[in-house]
Amino acid sequence: MNMESTAPTGDEGFEPSTDMASNRPAETGLTDGIFLRVTDGLTRAAGFLGAVTLAFMTLIVIYEVVMRSAFNMPTHWVAEISIYAFVAMAFIGLAVSQRENAHIQVEILIDNVSKDNRRTLELVGLWLSLIFVAVTGWEMFCFTVSEYVNGTRDWGLLATPQWIPETPVVLGYVLFMAALLRDIVRKTAPEQAWRQYALPVLIVAILAGLVLVGLRDQRVFGTRIDWATLILIGGILVGAFTWSGLRIGLATLGVLVLIGGAFWLSLSMSSLWTGLILVAALLGLLLIGVPVGAAMGMIGLLGLLFMVRAPQLPILADRSWSAINSFTLTAVPTFVLMGAFLVHSGVTVRLFDMLVIWLGRTRGGLGHATVGASAVFAAVSGSSLATAATLGRVAAPEMVGRGYSNRLTYGLVAAGATLGILIPPSIAMIIYGNTVGAPITVLFVAGIVPGLLLAALFSCVVLVWSFVSPQDVPRGEAYPMRDKMRSLVSVLPFLALIFAVLGSLYFGIATPTEAGAVGAGAAFLLCVQQGRMTPKDLYRVLYDTVKVTSFIMLIVIGASIFGWVFDFLRLPRAMVTAVTDAQLAPWMVMVVICIFYLVLGMFVESISMMLMTLSVTYPIMMAIGVDPIWFGIVLVILVEIGLITPPVGIVLFILRGMSGAPLREIIMGTIPFILLMLGFIALLYAFPEIVLWLPQKMGG
Repeated sequence: MNMESTAPTGDEGFEPSTDMASNRPAETGLTDGIFLRVTDGLTRAAGFLGAVTLAFMTLIVIYEVVMRSAFNMPTHWVAEISIYAFVAMAFIGLAVSQRENAHIQVEILIDNVSKDNRRTLELVGLWLSLIFVAVTGWEMFCFTVSEYVNGTRDWGLLATPQWIPETPVVLGYVLFMAALLRDIVRKTAPEQAWRQYALPVLIVAILAGLVLVGLRDQRVFGTRIDWATLILIGGILVGAFTWSGLRIGLATLGVLVLIGGAFWLSLSMSSLWTGLILVAALLGLLLIGVPVGAAMGMIGLLGLLFMVRAPQLPILADRSWSAINSFTLTAVPTFVLMGAFLVHSGVTVRLFDMLVIWLGRTRGGLGHATVGASAVFAAVSGSSLATAATLGRVAAPEMVGRGYSNRLTYGLVAAGATLGILIPPSIAMIIYGNTVGAPITVLFVAGIVPGLLLAALFSCVVLVWSFVSPQDVPRGEAYPMRDKMRSLVSVLPFLALIFAVLGSLYFGIATPTEAGAVGAGAAFLLCVQQGRMTPKDLYRVLYDTVKVTSFIMLIVIGASIFGWVFDFLRLPRAMVTAVTDAQLAPWMVMVVICIFYLVLGMFVESISMMLMTLSVTYPIMMAIGVDPIWFGIVLVILVEIGLITPPVGIVLFILRGMSGAPLREIIMGTIPFILLMLGFIALLYAFPEIVLWLPQKMGG
């Protein structure tokens, strides 16, 4: 999926998978009729609404910065309204991401099967995704109605009735369902007339059944499943059989029965077996090509139904709302937007031209420049997701375009993105400090030296790579000083933008979250100054940003649901308890904790992983005499590794979705950096002063 796609019109913006493009069935009846026209219109409207919402959110954050810093008149409403706008944009954009084929899959299996089998797997993935979205959307609808009936208000200064910002979440799920159905309709067009009209009849029947059931939680003859869930899952399964055929229907039903049955049997098993079943089920869905966010969400849904003593489906609504209802996450779309503006302005090309001229024939020159850019964006954003999304647009295309291999390029960008939560300000450090009571400012200071040292080590990897595999790292030509000085002038606008972002941050004008909006505003002005911003261009950039942000947030939501089940079953606690019972030496405990986080990081989103485990791992580390500041930095590095460790390293999927590069190439490129980071943790254990020296100096 290329983020440079233009805003779509009609079917022009739909990018089907390989077999969809080559094996699309002949359009007949409903496929060529009103349903596709309606869903296309709804998705285009969602894209426009998401773009407008993103622009509004960015503008009000800039307004807050200006009013507070220039006129000493801070607002009391911007933070709250910007969160609501962000949530609305993220959910409304889910349909846009689906239409643009931007939701990320693990393609290890589906890329190596026949076109017919790939089509089968993709359809099964679509039907399973539809089940997850439909059940979650219904739970969110019930939750929103109850908030309206009870008159619940937000704790913020505005005391906003909660049903108002929650309504776009429900709308987003409805649009997402329509987009999934659109893809299903485009992939299969049954020849029999009755089957063509079975799907719309089923949709009407499902809606009628939900109206009859209402909001009451009524169990089906004393079983674990309520009537509403049965209507939704049963109706969608009937749709799979009638619309997509017996093969697809049986495969979809088989996956649900296999996973649901295994989860139900796990109620009588040990924690170890329960954890293994949970992880195996997630891997299974990922391998058959179910999009990552939907796969984690689907495992969470089935876990809530069958792995707990009393089903807890309302958690689907709670996690949908709370997982991204955060002002800090609003930095993700604004930094993505800044990167999009920078790419569109053309200044990034001149920046890399300048680096090529100055570095000349230096081995791995652009690689070193990418590391430096990673450190700069990390110091601005505080978010690895934002850093990955920005560098995926700014640095990676330039490196590939100048002859660097995909492995080195995306491995380096993925590793560089992890600096986003190590070099301060860091969202992960804020969460750690708030959770364990460690001073956040000290954590920020402690992250500076390890962050810069790790960046330097990344550059060393590039240098070594250039000797081991010189064909992956082309060498440039030498340039005279006259050209070098001229190249500096061409990047002055970019340097001014970086100064605007970093200056607003470090002079206290803007918070780390607000700095993204400031940077996006400055990048927009840069586009205008360069004469490269028409209304159509602006809409294209906003549209692409909505698309990218939404598929990132779906992964965060799915990880949050999956993480809740993982934590509720006390699996992290059981794992760590086994370690303490073994009475290991301190260094062995540290090794086991590292292995534990590395394994967990393969499957669980980083922030969820921290929140799931800190209540157990922090006391253990304090008991063996570890400094809390030191452990905070090491934990952040471990979480970083989880972001780029397959099979569920979120940064890997972000780069896969933005670049179109094969996932296996990205994974192979990250391996040297993962090994380096593990060695770096060993270095910090042997020499803790690397972390503690600067805080002690500043404290003194």
